[in-house]
Amino acid sequence: MITMYEAYYNLSDKPFPLRPDARFFYPSQSHKRAMAYLQYGIEQGEGFIVITGDIGTGKTTLVQNLFKRLERDDLVAAQLVTTQLDTDDLLRMVAASFNMEYEGLSKVALLKNLENFFSTCVWEGKRVLLVIDEAQNMPKTSLEELRMLSNFQVENVPVLQTFLLGQREFNRVFHSKDMEQLRQRVIASYQLQPLSRDEMQAYIEHRLRLVGWKNDPEISDASYDLIHTYSAGIPRRINSLCDRLLLYGYLEEIHHIDKEVVQAVIRELQDELSASTPSSSDDSFGVRDQLNLEDRIAVLEEKVAELEDALQLERARLRALTLNGK
Repeated sequence: MITMYEAYYNLSDKPFPLRPDARFFYPSQSHKRAMAYLQYGIEQGEGFIVITGDIGTGKTTLVQNLFKRLERDDLVAAQLVTTQLDTDDLLRMVAASFNMEYEGLSKVALLKNLENFFSTCVWEGKRVLLVIDEAQNMPKTSLEELRMLSNFQVENVPVLQTFLLGQREFNRVFHSKDMEQLRQRVIASYQLQPLSRDEMQAYIEHRLRLVGWKNDPEISDASYDLIHTYSAGIPRRINSLCDRLLLYGYLEEIHHIDKEVVQAVIRELQDELSASTPSSSDDSFGVRDQLNLEDRIAVLEEKVAELEDALQLERARLRALTLNGK
């Protein structure tokens, strides 16, 4: 359904949705490198790949793009978003991700079912890939449980491969002394970087062209400079600001976005933030407001992750009930 500024600018869809969307994946230098590590990991067929990055750098979109490319009959892949899961809940989430029964089962039963599932995949000529998003939320005991799951082999063939995606703070956990055994299983790791100024402009225009942009609205070079200064090259911040720029342009009937327009929208965003966060002075859309925005986004991300966990568990419960004929 086309509404508001999409219709005004003759766009087929919103170019800057706040939710991750693999359709808009942009292969920046950093994201291409991260994707290469993930593909290398799939070729290796075992161990762990670790990808970290600041909030909003595009980790989830990266995985969505990977899954979009995975059209292989020999690979069974699943993704889960973690919160503070203990070892038993982690095993239940893993079982649910692979459409297995989990409700009311003991840890021993869960492990046995997973072992049987892995063995069946091997006999069918398939490998298993598990992608864990928001890995920084996992307790060390749960990370150790993942390492133990990676020990499963059938006729000396590794069965389970795991990709761990997390925010920058996951590096502190990952490099702690008691994670040595896990580190030995990691075949590659990479830290996602923000977009450069030129990459950011290409990223914005890439998204706009995908929805039919014909240089309306026109965006000045000075506007791109200011967008990069405000966003620090973080894709989610870019999306948030650009979405508001298009809305502002529609409301003001503007077909040329210049520096003054960007400044006006940034002031609006600052005013919205200051309404909920006391501030002592205007810091020219600098560090304070960006950090406030990051904090609010982080809280929302955590809530969304919790809801996604609950949804996955409920879906698995309903599938189990259906299989049991209840």
